[in-house]
Amino acid sequence: MKTFSAFITRHAKAIVAIWIAIFIAMAVFAIQLPSKLHGDGFFVEADHTYVTNELAKTFDLPAETVLVVFDQANDKKIENTLQKLENIQEIHSIQSPLDDPSLQKDGLAYAMVHFKNNLEDLPTSVKKVRSLVEEDGISVTGGPVISEDINEASQKDLASAEAIGLPIAIVVLLLAFGTVVAAILPIVIGVVTVVTAFGLLTLLSGSVNLSIFVLNIVPMLGLALSIDFALLFINRYREERGHTSIAEAIQIAIQTAGRSIIFSAVCVMIGLGAMIVIDVEIFRNIALGGTIVVLFAVLSGLTLLPATMMVLGDRLNKWRILRVKPSGTNRWRSFAGFVMKRPVAIVIVAILLLGIGMIPLKDIKLAIPQVDSLPTKYEARAAYDKLDETFGLGDTSVLYLLAERKEGWEDEQARQLLFDIQEKLLDDPLVENVSTIYTTANIKSPEELTASLETPQVAQQLKPILNTFSKDTQLFIPITLNVAGSSSAAQKFARTWMDKDLNVDFKLGGQGKFNQEIFDEIANKIVFAVLIIIVSTFFILMLAFRSVLIPLKAIIMNIIGLSSAFGILVYIFQYGHFGIEAGTIVLIIPVIVFCLVFGLSMDYEVFLISRIQEEYHKGLDNTRATVEGLTSTSRIITSAALIMIVITGAFAFTDVMPVKQIGVGIAIAIAIDATIIRLMLVPSLMKLFGDWNWWLPFAKKKE
Repeated sequence: MKTFSAFITRHAKAIVAIWIAIFIAMAVFAIQLPSKLHGDGFFVEADHTYVTNELAKTFDLPAETVLVVFDQANDKKIENTLQKLENIQEIHSIQSPLDDPSLQKDGLAYAMVHFKNNLEDLPTSVKKVRSLVEEDGISVTGGPVISEDINEASQKDLASAEAIGLPIAIVVLLLAFGTVVAAILPIVIGVVTVVTAFGLLTLLSGSVNLSIFVLNIVPMLGLALSIDFALLFINRYREERGHTSIAEAIQIAIQTAGRSIIFSAVCVMIGLGAMIVIDVEIFRNIALGGTIVVLFAVLSGLTLLPATMMVLGDRLNKWRILRVKPSGTNRWRSFAGFVMKRPVAIVIVAILLLGIGMIPLKDIKLAIPQVDSLPTKYEARAAYDKLDETFGLGDTSVLYLLAERKEGWEDEQARQLLFDIQEKLLDDPLVENVSTIYTTANIKSPEELTASLETPQVAQQLKPILNTFSKDTQLFIPITLNVAGSSSAAQKFARTWMDKDLNVDFKLGGQGKFNQEIFDEIANKIVFAVLIIIVSTFFILMLAFRSVLIPLKAIIMNIIGLSSAFGILVYIFQYGHFGIEAGTIVLIIPVIVFCLVFGLSMDYEVFLISRIQEEYHKGLDNTRATVEGLTSTSRIITSAALIMIVITGAFAFTDVMPVKQIGVGIAIAIAIDATIIRLMLVPSLMKLFGDWNWWLPFAKKKE
């Protein structure tokens, strides 16, 4: 690090110039990112996807449908509206309420607009539909529309979160540093980091599908980490600047705080990387976007930040607003002494507080986000809720059984096989209806079907129905369940039927199957992901601090702290407190918050323990080293945590529910970590374990 730090101070102006060029180039691409994002990221390459694609390709079933809702509209208005839509080339077919009475009820009607398969630009087609039907009493909803509204809401959320978070972050930085230039510099570094990451993600979007949530997660993580890193770095620089030159102070900061930044970033990237083992698109998106922005946060924090500080020199302290006392204030020293005198009592109180937070965790209910991700002020949400209330859209769901038989489906054995499958399905209490040649043509048995096909006139009438359900070697059966596709019952049905022997190769598709695949993929891989994080973090911290106990304590305390944070999240969002409507916890939240916060919290662990270790290696005993480390880092850890809480917690005021829960979850977890754990539990346990904190097998003991 000595050679690297000397290089930075020697070539500071050139480094700043290179970063300015990179920033301008990436900004051109960054502004294009929102248009490159599609879908909510809940996608897994499994049976549901295969069945959906096969039904579209072989049976020409539309993959996407938009609902045009008419409130108190007359037949003429409905007819005129649908005639306009017929001019859109991308539309496959339109199911009109004028032709289907089941699509009208209590003055409300809706048309089902089906799009052609494999559309390259579905969002543009959705916008065409919206532009043609925009008038009073007509609204548009459905999956593609809701996705577009979530995309739009995500962009608004990002702007509103930044408008709330960044000004408060500046205030916190002003209180930490006292001068305008020092307070603004971390914000600048954060903006450069996020814009550069956005630019690279735009370049990668051609080869990687990126979900709309990337737009919120990347700035949330990038700004918080960049500002945190800058805060730690500038604080350490100021400590050294008091008794050495600018260049030497920057070099020492790179060698000390820089080391902490690298270890912290590695821990965060381990948490992000662990998500890749879960084969769901949103986790891979967050892992990719998060890793990129963390890498840029480290690069900017160790190159652009010190180079800019070198160029600024003592102008870093320009425009002083208030005078900040040195970090080793009597207040923090008194606090550290208080903790050292009462370690057992403080541990008991801390564990009690964390335990109370964990209590609601026993009631946690996880769900895949649906239309309720949007607030009711959005037209797509309001229209869908109205349809659901009137027509009970969510009361039933459809699964598709796709069977493949080498011999085809036209012989007598195939007819008997189809009938047997149909009867088995109808015997299941969850099955409300099954659509086959038998149920559609009201044929009672395979023998009756065979006899009907032997009559030319009847066979001619049945042929189109047969072709609807079977082609060549494939056959599909729509299965209507009397439960919602998002229910655990629908998932259990899909899971159970996939294990049945139907004497033919088959797969299932549909919402219930999709949800089951997402839930099972997460359940089957989460333990592996957690083990990767825990084991990797343990060894990294063990090497960093040459200790077995310190990483072990850090991991256990992180798990306890996160469990308490999840309990509070349940209390707020599931029980419905602080003005939040009672609901469920989005399925991905525990995974994302655990993986992100487990790494983020190590930021403070590394910074605190690094300072304690420095003092310990200078010759102080364990207790005095802990007091000095806690005294010198408490203010800066509190400021860094407050900034992290402000940046992530600002998303509590956003509209998209998964983003709101992620922001609040991270903010709560960081608040717990930076207060109860980092300022109470860690120093108390450091005191209780004494020199055993620094025990490492086969390592040379401190003299």
